[in-house]
Amino acid sequence: MQTTASLASGPDGRKRRVSYFYEPKIGDYFYGNDQPTKRERIRMTHTLILSYKLDRYIDEINRPDFAAASDFETFHSPDYVKFLSSVTPATITDPSVTQDLERFNINVECDGPVYHNLFDYCRAYAGGSISAAAKLNRQEADIAINWAGGMSCVKNDKASGFGFVNDAVLAILELLKTFKRVMYIDIGYHHGDGVEDAFYDTDRVMTLSFHKAGDSGNIGDLGVHEGKYYSLNAPLKDGLHDASLQSLFVPVIQKAIEVYQPEAIVLQCGADSVASDPYGTFNLTVKGHGDCVQYIRSFNVPLMLLGGGGFNIPNVVRCWCYETAIAVGEEIDNLLPFHEYMNCFDPAYELHIKPNKLPNLSTPQDIAAARDRLLLQLSIVGHAPSVQFQDTPSTSQAIEAAEVDLEMRL
Repeated sequence: MQTTASLASGPDGRKRRVSYFYEPKIGDYFYGNDQPTKRERIRMTHTLILSYKLDRYIDEINRPDFAAASDFETFHSPDYVKFLSSVTPATITDPSVTQDLERFNINVECDGPVYHNLFDYCRAYAGGSISAAAKLNRQEADIAINWAGGMSCVKNDKASGFGFVNDAVLAILELLKTFKRVMYIDIGYHHGDGVEDAFYDTDRVMTLSFHKAGDSGNIGDLGVHEGKYYSLNAPLKDGLHDASLQSLFVPVIQKAIEVYQPEAIVLQCGADSVASDPYGTFNLTVKGHGDCVQYIRSFNVPLMLLGGGGFNIPNVVRCWCYETAIAVGEEIDNLLPFHEYMNCFDPAYELHIKPNKLPNLSTPQDIAAARDRLLLQLSIVGHAPSVQFQDTPSTSQAIEAAEVDLEMRL
């Protein structure tokens, strides 16, 4: 018997104007045999979306404008952009180029080899995110989607996380032309450190990252100067499952939106946090991952959905197709419709997956401690920045007391 995949729980199922960006050439770029971010995943996602006939509910399917070098230089260093635009597989043996490969962190182990049309690939996926931001700026959509984007780990002058250009930062910079406050939320497996670093000293962007505990993104990383307390990090342990994430995600996001009052939200939906990812150790289901998207959608704030990591290709495709259905407010069947990539989903041929039998090392006590710590940090934010606000003596005293409490917990 066929079952229907219910929409993730949330108070608002109303229709949204959804603008979806897809560049067919994305599937033509060959990233190299050693690069796990396979080109097929975006084309396969698009194919499954069409097979479910979700295009009937998408207001616009757009080919994005390719980004230009000048777009990249709004965040990335000119030297780095110049190198990306000129390096080719034929030039990498030159000693000076080899030196720059190391300088800019471009290597097989971290991000795959230099390949033909690398710069055009960057222009394509970053162009999708910038175009999506411009669509929201013009109020021509409520939700804008670019599954090819979400390279949130890339730094100002360094490749990272299998990406070369940080399209999420570029999109946020575009949004800031129109919106006073932008919230960035990352539910991928890895810390969105490139985005956090870019906005670490400003209150115009609040970043929240739910990620695997590791070398960056500690819970005590708060931001600096004007951005102090506007960076929030939830490092989580192996085996994280749906219920644990939701018990942290919902109260923290609810409080963050209440106090920060974002005018636009960028949600990075990295699917490497879904179970069975070869580069991840979380145990989320497609449904659990989608619950986060549904919850953010329910606030009816202009929203951008970006892709990101994800290396179990069938699960990536399942996840982003399901989240497209959530964006347009439609339920889709659990049994996959027949399409040209059907053999990749053998043997279940289903949209939803079961979690693995892995221990969840994020205990209820761990989750509660992280939740309380982040809620305390948000209590210090107190009000939306860029809005006239006069502290009363009692408010000021409460903020000072909360700051002392927070510093003692670090």
